[in-house]
Amino acid sequence: MGYQGHFRVWRGDADGGGLEDFTVEVNEGEVVLDIIHRLQATQAADLAVRWNCKAGKCGSCSAEINGKPRLLCMTRMSVFAEDEVVTVTPMRTFPVIRDLVTDVSYNYVKAREVPAFSPPKGVAPGDYRMSQVDVERSQEFRKCIECFLCQNTCHVIRDHEENKAAFSGPRFLMRVAELEMHPLDTADRVDEARSEHGLGLCNITKCCTDVCPEHIQITDNALIPMKERVADRRYDPIVWLGNKLFRRS
Repeated sequence: MGYQGHFRVWRGDADGGGLEDFTVEVNEGEVVLDIIHRLQATQAADLAVRWNCKAGKCGSCSAEINGKPRLLCMTRMSVFAEDEVVTVTPMRTFPVIRDLVTDVSYNYVKAREVPAFSPPKGVAPGDYRMSQVDVERSQEFRKCIECFLCQNTCHVIRDHEENKAAFSGPRFLMRVAELEMHPLDTADRVDEARSEHGLGLCNITKCCTDVCPEHIQITDNALIPMKERVADRRYDPIVWLGNKLFRRS
């Protein structure tokens, strides 16, 4: 059984904008992206929204729904009361291009700053060998669909534009952790995490973990272990001496 839902959708561009009210038909089993598409088809043909797969795997349709960073395609209308106003706004951390579409190029800049996987010299592709426990440790991080909701909700960059130059954000600190934990990666990423990617700015509030649609334990399994490795190297005298003597090249 359908009903007429009340929506507030942000309309505008880089020069400014505001919320506009719409009444849109809602049917059983629909998600917020269905409503946005119906709104485009019936009332606002020029409404800009980014999407691709509508299956929670491309990470394209990130936005904020009632103030919480979410994927439009994975947020069911059934979680809202029929008389509830559903407010849809663009991700706040990134510059608005138009309507619900933001400029997320910051994330691609940060991605390029993470050095690629560095395999051992003399080992050909296909000859790598890893135990299953080592595979599983970093496999969780590979579930990331780069929706950038964790980047959007991280207050280190959300509330402090000046931090963007020095802070890679949870998504790319997780990438650094994935490579650092990889037993075949020969690069030393501990000092780099602190000095180049701003790991020290993270104060582990777990807001990134809370919004991850893939339920990756970003804070517990990536950020905190990396912080522990940095602390061991810098402040544990025995570890410091061992790293001086046997540091990976």
